[in-house]
Amino acid sequence: METLKCSQTLSISNHRVFSSDLNEHNTVFGGRTLMIIDDNSSIAASRVARIETVTASIDQVNFILPFGLQDSMCTESYVSGVGSRSIEVFTKIIGEHLKTGKRFLGLTCFSTFVVTDKEIVLPGVVPDNDEAEYVCSGYHKRQGERLSKLMEQEKFNKNISLQFPWN
Repeated sequence: METLKCSQTLSISNHRVFSSDLNEHNTVFGGRTLMIIDDNSSIAASRVARIETVTASIDQVNFILPFGLQDSMCTESYVSGVGSRSIEVFTKIIGEHLKTGKRFLGLTCFSTFVVTDKEIVLPGVVPDNDEAEYVCSGYHKRQGERLSKLMEQEKFNKNISLQFPWN
């Protein structure tokens, strides 16, 4: 089976924070941040699959420190685990105060993508630095937790009404 180094899936994007990105607290709106994550992490997933992928989940989103005006957001995503049809991508966003140059860890999360082709065989990934070694080492545990949550969600969904309350 083919394997790729995590660094071969790395996707990096930079974004300068503008006033249009801010919420009422003068920090970057969470929805804007989630869009940046999904955009960037989908590239990392595509570098493994080389076919169409779709976002299945964005989980373990940890907003560590807020991003504000005069900050930049450097988003780094790479594949941290591969299943038979799923691809886990780790994303971190490093902030930089552009006036001082001080850098900070603002966010970490995991995204899961699935391939639409049931016949494809996805390559594996191997860590090639200390951070990737640490992140990838927890993949099987996170995958098990996701499968358990998925089963709970399916049960939950069966008990949700599709009727409008006024009907």
